[in-house]
Amino acid sequence: MPWPALALVLAAALLHALWNVAAKKSGGGPHFAFLSALMVSVLWAPIALVLAVDELPRWGLAQWLAVTASAFVHVLYFSALLRGYERADLTVVYPVARGSGPLLTAAGAVLLLGERPGPVAVLGVLAVCGGVFLIAGGPALFARGHDPRVRAGVKWGVITGTMIAGYSVIDGYAVKVLLVGPILLDWFGNLLRVPMLAPQAWRARASLRSAWAEQWRYALVVATLGPLAYIMVLYALKWAPLSAVAPAREVSMLFAALLGGRLLGEGHRGARVAGAVCIAGGVGALALG
Repeated sequence: MPWPALALVLAAALLHALWNVAAKKSGGGPHFAFLSALMVSVLWAPIALVLAVDELPRWGLAQWLAVTASAFVHVLYFSALLRGYERADLTVVYPVARGSGPLLTAAGAVLLLGERPGPVAVLGVLAVCGGVFLIAGGPALFARGHDPRVRAGVKWGVITGTMIAGYSVIDGYAVKVLLVGPILLDWFGNLLRVPMLAPQAWRARASLRSAWAEQWRYALVVATLGPLAYIMVLYALKWAPLSAVAPAREVSMLFAALLGGRLLGEGHRGARVAGAVCIAGGVGALALG
């Protein structure tokens, strides 16, 4: 992986961990995804509209289909993530999601985009997976299988990871093959999510005002840091294969392991940091491979 791409991925990882902590602290709920998408649509509109003047005339049906499909899968992803955060610890949901997602993404990149990672890169992917297993609890996770919060965390983590793989492959194709600009891809995706999420928000409109009062600060963090982190990843995809970028993003586990324990009071930080170090080694292998 070229070093500029790796630098973007590492910076994005820190931002990604931070906005996930904000999403966890928000308490989730049916309105949070809607408020976040709405705020992204407003905050990033000036930059996106300037870029759209030059880029949109070159878009055809394929580009619009890719953007719409990406928006739909992102809605499913964010809904599953928030549901997991409502029912389990971030330090179970987040690592399971971020671990299963890259495996499925790498497989999709090989099958659909024709990428062929080398042996060192494959070892890097395996190291990342091992680190994810440690952060999620390691062997002790199985011993805690009777805990409803652990079971819920694994379940929603896997569902979220599947959605991560879906939008990663779609967005990788959009950026690398269809030449869609990263900023417009993310902004139009959020703009399309607003009408997709509006019916659910309308059905629970009685609580929308209170949700805004309680969650707008967290939604602002997500709306600011979330797009910035993902745009960095999309630019990295212009220089590096998806099968390397997707696992490399999991260095965010290093930050999430620390933040989840320190800011959210979720325990067993030592094992989770050890797993994050394993992930960091895997990311190094991906950079060399």
